[in-house]
Amino acid sequence: MVSTESIIIAFALTLFAGLSTGIGSAIALLAKRTNTRFLSVALGFSAGVMIYVSFVEILSKARISLIEAYGIKQGSWITVAAFFGGILLIALIDKFIPSVENPHEVKRVEEMDHIDAKKKKLARMGLITALAIGIHNFPEGLATFIAALSDPNLGIAIAVAIAIHNIPEGIAVSVPVYYATGSRKKAFWISFSSGLAEPVGALVGYLVLMPFMSPVMFGLLFAVVAGIMVFISLDELLPAAEEYGEHHYSIYGLIAGMAVMALSLLFFL
Repeated sequence: MVSTESIIIAFALTLFAGLSTGIGSAIALLAKRTNTRFLSVALGFSAGVMIYVSFVEILSKARISLIEAYGIKQGSWITVAAFFGGILLIALIDKFIPSVENPHEVKRVEEMDHIDAKKKKLARMGLITALAIGIHNFPEGLATFIAALSDPNLGIAIAVAIAIHNIPEGIAVSVPVYYATGSRKKAFWISFSSGLAEPVGALVGYLVLMPFMSPVMFGLLFAVVAGIMVFISLDELLPAAEEYGEHHYSIYGLIAGMAVMALSLLFFL
């Protein structure tokens, strides 16, 4: 039985992760230039955390739960199927987002001063990007919530990683909206609101899945979550990290993220 306190903590972590798009928006609206080196390392760090924890902790827990329920052979097959099912789910979501308005296309603060396009088109691009980010953030919110529900320490690590991941998304929304409208306030709030999809994803997950929650359901969800996070890391975080800075900065960040995650897991043994 999941306690009320665990549910509140899981929701709070998901809310923190989602609304960190506002940090990206604030950076875009207040900074003179984008600190590309910092963003490159930070995004690589986030990818390292998510990849390491997915393979070492989350997928491992999923396999243990499913093997206990179905035996070693069938449980292992179900774990692998659920893992790639998570990858397929997020890949399909990514597929249906128009590439021109993909929320993970790199944007910089400097673009506010010299974007050569009509304001109406920019406003539309900002709004569609916000919608696209909302769609992407929905499964991320579910992933954070489920992880935090099982283990708050794990939930904190994932929430921080996804929060870092959401910073460039905030920039991607606020840059075109600000340029189109001239309103910093409007650009900030539209960007900030796009992150609400993550707590909404957690809420839907809670309402739909909690009545059916069991060790088997947790195992399946954990395997799916691992697949989602690995895909996000490889398809979004690392390419964005390389776009923002040099290749080596993103790799240094990746290794640092893995090391920090490994140490934090060892400390909580």
